[in-house]
Amino acid sequence: MDGRGSNMIDKTKDGAPEAVTSNRRLERRMEEKTEHNSPQKRIRRQQADGAEKRTMWVQIRMFPIWLRILIVLILLALAAAAGLMVGYGVIGSGEPKDALKWETWTHILDIIQGKES
Repeated sequence: MDGRGSNMIDKTKDGAPEAVTSNRRLERRMEEKTEHNSPQKRIRRQQADGAEKRTMWVQIRMFPIWLRILIVLILLALAAAAGLMVGYGVIGSGEPKDALKWETWTHILDIIQGKES
């Protein structure tokens, strides 16, 4: 074969036509030039050609999912406490620290339920 990718059928040493393998190589080169080759396409092509499977890179998380959920819940509780303090102390006329006391909430619930006026 002359190496220019011609489609002539040349006989190899064992007598098998070489055009089939050279056409496959030529097609692969044309795909590489025309397409953006993603790793998935390369792996599929290697598997189709019978080549070894390539090991994919696996991301290892620094913080597990359960820790992320816990951090979000803690931040949510802190944001709620800050909102209560701003609402009770700044918007209302109370002391901001009183918004976090249990007695304040029992007093508010008593007012809502009609036990106190």
